[in-house]
Amino acid sequence: MRPPREFAREIAARPYDVLNSAEAQAEAGERSLLHITKPEIDFVPIADEHSEEVYEKAVDNYKEWKARGWLVQDPEEYYYIYAQTMEGRTQYGLVAGASVQDYLEGKIKKHELTRPDKEQDRMIHVRRQSANIEPVFFAYPASTEMDAIVAEVVAGEPEYDFVAEGDGFGHRFWVVRDAATVARITEIFAAIPALYVADGHHRTAAAALVGQERAAANPAHTGSEEYNFFLAVIFPDDQLRIIDYNRVVRDLNGLSAAEFLEALGEKFVVESRGAAEYRPVGLHNFSMYLGGDGPQGGSWYSLTAREGNYNDADPIGVLDVTVLSNLVLDPILGIRDLRTDRRIDFVGGIRGLGELARRVDSGEMAAAFALYPVSMKQLTDIADTGNIMPPKTTWFEPKLRSGLVVHEF
Repeated sequence: MRPPREFAREIAARPYDVLNSAEAQAEAGERSLLHITKPEIDFVPIADEHSEEVYEKAVDNYKEWKARGWLVQDPEEYYYIYAQTMEGRTQYGLVAGASVQDYLEGKIKKHELTRPDKEQDRMIHVRRQSANIEPVFFAYPASTEMDAIVAEVVAGEPEYDFVAEGDGFGHRFWVVRDAATVARITEIFAAIPALYVADGHHRTAAAALVGQERAAANPAHTGSEEYNFFLAVIFPDDQLRIIDYNRVVRDLNGLSAAEFLEALGEKFVVESRGAAEYRPVGLHNFSMYLGGDGPQGGSWYSLTAREGNYNDADPIGVLDVTVLSNLVLDPILGIRDLRTDRRIDFVGGIRGLGELARRVDSGEMAAAFALYPVSMKQLTDIADTGNIMPPKTTWFEPKLRSGLVVHEF
C-alpha cells in the first residue's frame, strides 16, 4: 500500500526512533505517518508510548488513513526504486519484501545486539496492524546488472519526487511495473549470498518474529503467505556511506585537564589544535574537544593511537570505538559499559563537530571525542564473522522516510 502521488510528501515521515514524542508532535502534519508510528502524539498530554491506548490508537489511525484514501493498495505485486539525495550524493535502493526465513537462517546478517523490550514494543505494532508500517534499511553486495536495471528504471518519470522539510534531503520513488524486469530482479537476488542489516535491527527482528508466529499458528502454512516477508529498502553496499558516531563524557574521573592529557600521552600522540575544529583524518586518529576554565572555551586535540595499542587483524579490535574504549573510556575514565553508564552520551555525526563543542562549553560535558567513520567493509566483515559491533558504532544518513510504501499481510 502507498500514498497517492499528491499526498506522498505529507505522509512521508522520519523513522519512529529518530524523534522523541515532543519532536514528533511538533513535526507531524494532518496526514503524517507519525500519527501511526508514534500515536502517543495524538493525546494531550502526550501519552505513554507503551500504553494500551496508544497501541489501539495506532490501529485506529492506520484504518483511518486507508479509509480516507491516504494509503491505497497497489493492484499487483511490484518492486520499487527509492532514491535519496544528500549533499549532492544519491543512493538507489530496491523496495522489496525480505524473507523471514532468510533472517531466521542467518542469510540476513546483523551486526548489533537487540534489546528484548524494544523488540516486544515493535512486535506489538506489527502484530496488531498485520502490516510492516516502516521499512528496514539493508545493504547487498553491489551487482552491475542491478545497477543497469536501476539506471533504466530511473530514466523514467518518478512516482514521487520531493525535498523533505528540515533536512533538505531529496526523495524520489519509481514503480517497477514491467513483469519481465520484476522477474529478473527476483532471479538476481536469488543468487546474492547475503543481505546486511544497516539500520533497523529491532524492526527487522520484530517483523521476522511476528512472521514466525503467524507461520506456527497456520496449519496450512506454505511459505508463500505475505507474513513470510517484511518491508525492506535494500541498497548496493558501494553506494552507502556511514558517518561518524561520536562520544561525550560528563567528567574526567577526578583528573584535572593536565592530568588527563598526560594519561592520554601514554597511548596516543597528542597534538593541540587550539580553537579550530579538528576532524579525524584516518583510522585510529581521534578528535577531542576538552573544556577550558576560562571564557575562551575549550580546545581541540588530535589523538593518534600509538602502534601496538590496537589489533587491525581483529574485525572488532580494528574499530575505533573499540580503540577508544580500550585506551581511554575504560582505563582512564572508568566507563566500562556503554549501554548503561550515564556518564557517557552519543552524538550522531549529522549534528556536526559544533554540537560536540556546544555540549562541552555548556558545562554539561567535560570532553568530547569524534571518531573516524566505520567503513561498509568493516561492517560486513563483522557480520560475516558472526561478531557484534560495540554499541553506537554506525550512523547511516540519510534516513529512510517511512510512509512511501507499507506492506500488509
